[in-house]
Amino acid sequence: MLLKDINAGQSCIIEKLNLPFQMEQRLQALGMTKDTTISVLNRKGKGIMIIKLRGTRLALGYNMTKNIDVRKAGKMS
Repeated sequence: MLLKDINAGQSCIIEKLNLPFQMEQRLQALGMTKDTTISVLNRKGKGIMIIKLRGTRLALGYNMTKNIDVRKAGKMS
């Protein structure tokens, strides 16, 4: 499943980043690594979303969210 398919209020676990090298390295430096849990706080339009990653809010565009593989982790608390 892709991150772009996760609804607001849901949590998921990162499986794999399929992004260009520099973008992937930047997200990994921010803490987005395999098996990290993220929460989708808000969605805006087609795949654009605001996520919570290790206590930090990040905005990700469609070109990012369509290239991040995740698995569902349950509801956000």
